[in-house]
Amino acid sequence: MEILGTTLRICVDDLEASAAFYERLTGAPPLRFERGGVSVAAVGCFLLMSGPEAELEILRKVSATIAVKDVDEAYSTLTGIGARVLAGPVETPVGRNLIAVHPDGSVFEYVDRKPASS
Repeated sequence: MEILGTTLRICVDDLEASAAFYERLTGAPPLRFERGGVSVAAVGCFLLMSGPEAELEILRKVSATIAVKDVDEAYSTLTGIGARVLAGPVETPVGRNLIAVHPDGSVFEYVDRKPASS
């Protein structure tokens, strides 16, 4: 499985102010979308999330987002070496993802940029 990079996940109260700060910090414009009642702004290597506390409580359990070439390959590798997949693979606005718990208890999201199959 090829790991292409990681994204730091940050839950924020004021998405607009945080997105403006991280845009100035990274020089990258925010990519915005909504998912499950949560507003998201992806800015460089930062994923800013704001929304209902019940949703954020779940999102805070995921340590980081790991970009991979292929989520299906990640699924096979992860389950083959003792990780437990909690959700996915599922389609997202920008590709596919899965959530996995590593044997040490760490929770990570794995994502690829593959479009949905037609």
